Amino acid sequence: MNLLELTRSAGDGLRAHKLRSFLTALGVIFGVAAVIGMASIGEGARREALRQIELMGASNILVDSNRPEEGEERLASLDKNPRGLTIQDADALKTILGEQVQVVPVNAAERKISSPGNSLYLSLVGTTPEYFKLYRRQVASGRMLNWSDEENNRRVCVLGLGAKRELFPLDNPLGRTIKVGQEVYTIIGVLSRQITGKGEIEGVELRDENRDVYVPLTTLLKRAPPGSGLSELTRIVVQAGEPKKLTDYASLIERIMRRRHREVSDYKVLVPEQLLRQHQATQRIFNIVMSTIASISLLVGGIGIMNIMLASVLERTREIGVRRAVGAKQSDIARQFLVEAIMISISGGIIGVILGLLLAHGITLYAGWETAVSWWVILVAVGVSVSVGIIFGWLPARRAAKMDPIIALRSE
Repeated sequence: MNLLELTRSAGDGLRAHKLRSFLTALGVIFGVAAVIGMASIGEGARREALRQIELMGASNILVDSNRPEEGEERLASLDKNPRGLTIQDADALKTILGEQVQVVPVNAAERKISSPGNSLYLSLVGTTPEYFKLYRRQVASGRMLNWSDEENNRRVCVLGLGAKRELFPLDNPLGRTIKVGQEVYTIIGVLSRQITGKGEIEGVELRDENRDVYVPLTTLLKRAPPGSGLSELTRIVVQAGEPKKLTDYASLIERIMRRRHREVSDYKVLVPEQLLRQHQATQRIFNIVMSTIASISLLVGGIGIMNIMLASVLERTREIGVRRAVGAKQSDIARQFLVEAIMISISGGIIGVILGLLLAHGITLYAGWETAVSWWVILVAVGVSVSVGIIFGWLPARRAAKMDPIIALRSE
């Protein structure tokens, strides 16, 4: 028999027991769907992590305020270093690290911001003009903050595109004013839309920077100084001139900060590149666990195929005897049952791929998680399903081929 005849014969055998064939394929269907679903979550998480690390700056080192909220550690922190993370810390880092690095101080906090007809909470970010160069921000209209604004403590601000749309949905905001508490700021620019993210990665909180309102740092600290027990800065961003030496720079920054803060751990030094490696290690463990679960599903599906094919061999004993009597070879019988097993697994694999794609879409739609399905995952899933059919269909096919034709003809 050629391949076409084998396929047609196998299809007739499967159609004769449609429900049984479908139930046999369920294990493969769920296994393949689980593989694609879990792989899509893992790939989506990987891409999201890469995007977030890029937003934080792969060659940046972050020094974040991390003052204890309560207990003896907080009291010790307030006693030894009441101002927390300060501009003087940023100046010291710039002096010691030299001109090959950029050091940008940042103070960011949620504040109630009002415009005519609107009042909402947005992130008020006090920083220097270097911040916009560091993160390659572009203006859609107006201008950026400059050093003259910083040195003269001007009450001016630049809006993120999201902040502009919420405060002035239909109007041109340039030259208009907003209120932060009792302070009035004049809008001098609006930024272009930024690709940004929310949530956190390895404990580092991310925010939607399109909803930021930027003001000169000196103006913010003068007009709205931090309250008692709060740090002067929330973050110092250090961009190293040599990305390959990030770890060395981070170690040096840690020593500088430890000495300046008198051994008080009211700050933390973060390297986004290291955060990415930590995230990838965590994701790798997740992928291994999920792949193991999916593999168990495929194993169960393969055992089901073997079980049903063994039962099918017993049911069709007389058919096997008749075929052998009219000239069929052992290889013909073996190929027939093997093709049936492969067809079950391929059908299950195709349905599983469709179900897996729908599962990935459903996860994105209802859970809000980013998912991504790569073509290689689909190819691997289909390849595995075919392998399951070959591996678990081989024993029943071999048993059918080895059956004595005389004994088979006598069976009822």
